[in-house]
Amino acid sequence: MDQHIAALRATAEAVREWGERRAASEVTNVAYANGLLGVARDEEAGRLAIVNYRPRGDRESRLKLAYMAAYLIATRRTLNANEMNAVLEAPRDRPSTSVSSVSFIPIGQ
Repeated sequence: MDQHIAALRATAEAVREWGERRAASEVTNVAYANGLLGVARDEEAGRLAIVNYRPRGDRESRLKLAYMAAYLIATRRTLNANEMNAVLEAPRDRPSTSVSSVSFIPIGQ
């Protein structure tokens, strides 16, 4: 999680730098778009590493859930069914729970 937080900070800095370079006409629109695409891919890889991480116990499981909840709230993103199953996966010492057996109540509706 610390690595992902550092990667998010680096992503924000890279986006800022690409924006400054574009504003100063140092890069073309294509180079700008490609640069942002690379930044987005790096961020996605870090996020998926956390989504797919299998906690080693209840404490790590709770930390993973809390981190992912905070990330999703802050970014206003959602998870697909496979990602949700990976996030809800039980620690290595307990059986797994899938999305199909968990009820969700939409927030703000």
